[in-house]
Parts: sequence; C-alpha cells; structure tokens
Amino acid sequence: MNMKNLFNLGLILLIFFSCNSTGRKAIDEKQFASYWYQDRAEINVFDLKQMRYGEVREGKAVMIFVTEDFSKRKQVKLDDPAAAGKDAMKVMKLNMTRDFVTGVYPYHTMLSVFTPVYNDLNSPKITASMTEWCGQSFAQLNWKNNKYQANLFSYFESEGDQELSISAMAEDEIFNLIRLNPDLVPTGHKKLIPSLIFNRFSHLPLDAESAVISKRKIGSNQAEIEVIYEEIGRKLLIKYVDAFPYEIMSWQETQTKSDGTEEVTTAVRKSVQMMDYWRKNGLQDESLRKSLGL
Repeated sequence: MNMKNLFNLGLILLIFFSCNSTGRKAIDEKQFASYWYQDRAEINVFDLKQMRYGEVREGKAVMIFVTEDFSKRKQVKLDDPAAAGKDAMKVMKLNMTRDFVTGVYPYHTMLSVFTPVYNDLNSPKITASMTEWCGQSFAQLNWKNNKYQANLFSYFESEGDQELSISAMAEDEIFNLIRLNPDLVPTGHKKLIPSLIFNRFSHLPLDAESAVISKRKIGSNQAEIEVIYEEIGRKLLIKYVDAFPYEIMSWQETQTKSDGTEEVTTAVRKSVQMMDYWRKNGLQDESLRKSLGL
C-alpha cells in the first residue's frame, strides 16, 4: 500500500474512532475498516438450485456486500454525507439477487438490506422485489417507532396493496449481522419476520412468526446458523467462515409442505471478488462477468 493510501486509511480510521463510540461492541473497528472501507464492494456468486413449482431450477444468486452512508431520517443513501451531520449513519448494505427460469419464462428477485454498522439498531430499511412474466411484486419495510411499517404491492387480487405494522426483527438482517460479527446474531426463541423473498414465493400473510435460532461450529474455521419456524414449516441454514470477514459460503432453505414432503433450495458460493463495480459500466468491462462466473 502506498503512502497516499495509508494516509487515506488513517484518516478514515480517525474519523470512525472519534465519531462512532456506539453499541456494536463486537466489531473491531480497525480490522473492519481495513477490509470494508476500500471504496469497493464484495461480490459473491453462488450456484443456485431453486425449488419452484415442485421442481428444482438451476440458476445464479449474487450477494453484494458494501458499506455506505445512510440517512437516519429519510432512510435512503446519502448524496452528501459530510453535509448530513448527525443524520449520517454507516450501514452494511446487502443486495441479493436470484435469477432462474421456470419453463419458458424467467424469474428475477432482489433483496436489499441496510444494517447499521455501529448503531445497535434494527435494520432501518429492507426491500424486496420479484419480477416474472405474470407480473411483479414489491415490499418495503421501514423501522419507525420501534416497529416495521410495511408496504406491500402485488399483482395478485388476493394480496393487492397492503399497509401493516410488525414489531419484530427481520430474518433478512441475519446475513448482514454475520458479516459484521456472528456474535450479534441472537439465539434462542425469537419472533422473526420471515424472508421477504420467501414471503413472495409462499404467498403467506406477512407477520412475525415464532422461530428458534441456533449457532454451532462445524469445523476448525467454519460455523453455521440455523433458523427454524415450526408453525410455517420453514428452515434456513447459513454456513460461513468463522473468522473475519465472516464470508458466507452457502445457504439452504427447506420448506415442509402440508403433506410432509420437503422442498429444498440451495446456494453454494463459486467465486468472490472485491470490485468497484459501479465504475465498471462500459462495454469493455463486460468480460469481468466471466471472471465472476456469470
């Protein structure tokens, strides 16, 4: 690393040591900054086997983790963090996509989760969308007044447009908490809002559900987190490297149907790169997709 980069990193560390003495005690700021404040995102590509309509569909899932400055009040990415003052909050953002085909038509899903890095708060904003040839749906959760204000939009008549409030942690936040530090993931019996993508696939009413969260080591440097919802028959299993930066290696969703049969979706990581992808938008950059396995 050259002197200019060392100076910039030192300046970043000074700012965060002086301005962020908050509740995430499990985070080693120096270690965290050296990896996550490089002005690049971590792009993870997974081989996806998505269960849909009773059959396994092969596709790709991508998890993009990046830190950015977020407005506490507006709950959007800040254009000018320096001018925002105390309204600015550093977040870990996850953008997660799934792409697969059912017969003749494709599915595209996207999940976005914004989780505070230093503030011991629930993720202030979570959104999810699903598009396929029949139509599209969209969900947004905003944490306000100690509960999520949910807005749901769907092309299905039975679902239509909905507004509701849910006072519970969101399952989708767990991926980001692992990346911050797995010790931040609560264990035991909890009320959780199931995955918004699962909600779109299952068409179950969105609500807080009873869940049991457990963590265990599965090797010298690997661990897993399991979330089990007995009442709705859902299980999520996430495997990760049990050392900073706590990379996600795979995840699995199991849905137990009313007749006892199980439908299993799996995603196994095939590649990872740190990249300032927002600057790689020219025709000459399209070859980079091959290096990612896309």
